[in-house]
Amino acid sequence: MKAPKNRKVFVVGYETATALGNTFAETWQGAVDGLAGFRRLTRCETTSRSNVVGEIPDWEPNTFSYVTRKEASLWNAAYVFLTMEVCRKALVHADLEINADTGPRTGCLIGSALNGTDAYRIAMDSYVNQGPFKVSPYLLPNVCANLPAGKAGMLLGFTGPIFSPQGACASGNHAIAIGARMIRDGDCDFVLAGGVETCLVPEIIQGFANMLATIKVGPKDRAANDPTQASRPFSLDRKGFVLAEGAGVVVLAAEEMILAHGLKKRAEIAGIGWNSDAHHFTRPNSETVTRAMLDAIDDAEISPAAIGAVNAHGTSTPRGDSTEVECLRSIFGSGLEKIPISANKSQVGHSLGASAAIEAALAIEAMQQGIVLPTVNHIPDPAFSDLDVVPNMARTHAHEFVLSNSFGFGGTNCCIVFRGV
Repeated sequence: MKAPKNRKVFVVGYETATALGNTFAETWQGAVDGLAGFRRLTRCETTSRSNVVGEIPDWEPNTFSYVTRKEASLWNAAYVFLTMEVCRKALVHADLEINADTGPRTGCLIGSALNGTDAYRIAMDSYVNQGPFKVSPYLLPNVCANLPAGKAGMLLGFTGPIFSPQGACASGNHAIAIGARMIRDGDCDFVLAGGVETCLVPEIIQGFANMLATIKVGPKDRAANDPTQASRPFSLDRKGFVLAEGAGVVVLAAEEMILAHGLKKRAEIAGIGWNSDAHHFTRPNSETVTRAMLDAIDDAEISPAAIGAVNAHGTSTPRGDSTEVECLRSIFGSGLEKIPISANKSQVGHSLGASAAIEAALAIEAMQQGIVLPTVNHIPDPAFSDLDVVPNMARTHAHEFVLSNSFGFGGTNCCIVFRGV
């Protein structure tokens, strides 16, 4: 094999669709304004008390010019069109034209934890109620994890590598990390990297509720009358995460390609740290989580003191938040109280495989704007008295490096250090 090119890799654009808005611009404005995008479930019916969720507002793929009636019928896994549209808009934000030169050198890595679960549910209903021959022949493509990236390529014209990194709730960061390595080594010049999740179906909602992962909003909970208060990372009364649909894609580029194509550097992929716990399928292992963060910092060739902000995994679960804080303390010591910590899931919820990519886009934009985003719905926890979680309102804060954490079921960890430019 050829020797790697050892190129620097930069983020040149991004796009998201979240509970705060179906574009990055809307998501960003809602985040800066300290809003949270949660509401009672409308996508389906459920008897679960975990019925406060994050739904993408005003999401109407049937209005897209490329979604014909036939296409809508065949591709009934919602993550397909969501990926296509967010990838399209990410390229627009990056001002990257896909043509005969750039197309073959552009890859697409879109992670997902649950893939086309909604399409499988439709097929099962058809099988049970109408018979085996009513199962769509497009079922298997709809649940095939790489198909959303493939359909994006068919729409947009890139022909580089496409696949779906499967890292559970860390999938988005895995996609960014792998994409950066591919560009660094010379396999691609550009990569669309991120994650997508359309998980709001009854069985998934109930499954998370039964494993005590998501918040159950009872009549005395403060979210009972105001669903926007359901997600509260690092708060005294945190009770579990808010399940959300969403997508996030960042466009990565090799340094020399940025000048050649007149693109704008938004952040550098400075360091990557990834490993696994070998511990438990849901309970994090503080030793390996800490090492993932330290490896990302070491890969960036900086000291922990250089980290100016942390974008926390911050799911709003009692154990998960406590473990993340324990790991941050072991790395930053008494200096932790001076490092602002943002938990975006307090505003957009937990969109599983998409969450890390959404959070990466928000962290990079915040770094460019010289601010840190808030952790909303916060009631101080005396156990976390040394944390500066930027409660409730965005804050001016210039910083060069941000550590973005992401951890997933199965004990998979992926942390990235982004450098502002």
